Amino acid sequence: MPSSAYRWRRRWLAAAAVLIAGGTSAVFAMHADAAVPSAPSGMSLVFSDDFTGAAGTGLNRSNWLYDIGTSYPGGAANWGTGEIETMTDSTQNVYQDGNGNLVIKPIRDSAGRWTSGRVETQRTDFAAPAGGKLRIEGRLQQPNVTGAAAAGYWPAFWTLGAAARPVGATNWPSIGEWDIMESINGRNSVFSALHCGVASGGPCNETTGLSSGEHACGTCQTSFHTYAVEYDRGVSPEQLRFYLDGAQYFQVNAGQLDATTWNNATQHGMFVILNVAMGGGFPAAFGGGPTAATQSGVPMLVDYVAVYQSGGTTTPPTTSPTTPPTTTPPTGSVRDAYAQIEAESYDAASAVTKETASEGGQNVAYIGNGDWLQYNNVDFGTGGVRDFVARVASGAAANVSGLVEVRVDSRANAPIGSFALANTGGWQTWRSVPGNVSNVSGRHTVFLTFTSGQPADFVNVNWVQFRR
Repeated sequence: MPSSAYRWRRRWLAAAAVLIAGGTSAVFAMHADAAVPSAPSGMSLVFSDDFTGAAGTGLNRSNWLYDIGTSYPGGAANWGTGEIETMTDSTQNVYQDGNGNLVIKPIRDSAGRWTSGRVETQRTDFAAPAGGKLRIEGRLQQPNVTGAAAAGYWPAFWTLGAAARPVGATNWPSIGEWDIMESINGRNSVFSALHCGVASGGPCNETTGLSSGEHACGTCQTSFHTYAVEYDRGVSPEQLRFYLDGAQYFQVNAGQLDATTWNNATQHGMFVILNVAMGGGFPAAFGGGPTAATQSGVPMLVDYVAVYQSGGTTTPPTTSPTTPPTTTPPTGSVRDAYAQIEAESYDAASAVTKETASEGGQNVAYIGNGDWLQYNNVDFGTGGVRDFVARVASGAAANVSGLVEVRVDSRANAPIGSFALANTGGWQTWRSVPGNVSNVSGRHTVFLTFTSGQPADFVNVNWVQFRR
């Protein structure tokens, strides 16, 4: 799903309106309500939603957040694409159907105004560790409408880099966008792309991006199909591979870009987005819409979304970030990285405050952009770190969010892990949020650092713990 109002211009040139019969196996129709598949060999399931809620109910808000209105707070108008709908969290637009599917339904009212739905995973830490893999997969049926009645329909299954969330995607496309499935105007096809680099031209040919062009899918409107992207850091050069029903039909590799552009677009957490837009530049490039003939109320159905991950190796590709070296730690008592480290037990900190936590004990409060907490002598042993979890709460305003980051040995070092956070329901409404982290061994000084595009405080922290 594009994040630039002008992305469609070059995409039209790249697509050339030619259907490409790609892949190595035939496209096949699938039945509705399939179970989330077991993890591929060598991978583990790290997130899934099978949408098994009761008919007419909304989504599990522990897994998903709803985008509301016509833009991110502080972001580009009309979601940066020229689309005309207003996104809502109404169960008229976004709901579970009682048959194991998520329904995202665009609706036109009597005045001609469109509403629809756009949802994102709460988690922003879906990442491939150095030497490992990440696979994001969904089973969907595109809106079952074609011809004039489909003018303006724009369903999409895609991801954005975690750093987009705190700043309303104003840093697009440098933080990476992976388009797993896009379709427009009821065409019997699918598009995929990587967006990266700068907003116009640049190494990624924006605003088109590095695109698959139009790939034929004759039954994508009438049947369920699986769509997936796999980010492989275990090969050199690294690869992003796109699949339809298990058959790869498009690939981008790190050798096509300079290392900085590739790393900025891939080597960090991502979050998943599902939406149906109406109108905008991309549908306009293929005939336009919506029009008076466009049919209201034809949904995209989502059977499941699943995220899989495999562990890294001790010899990552040359484009991978370097794990910080073990340094001589400060003297003092040793902290176990795999036990809860109470936030208020810091050895040094910026201008933050301790307060009584509703769960007992104390938490660190009034944390905003530029703040930090330091913990000496954190022992990771022989390594094997899988992720970290922080117990956090936020009562920040709707347009305020930020990143919770982990750094080792120096606040000036690059983060080895992070997650994004917005309002959790209150400053004492606690949530345990995980974030991927690069492997580290030995004893280190650990810093929690906090980054936000807004000056207001955005998080309280109760404790942090690493896991392996």
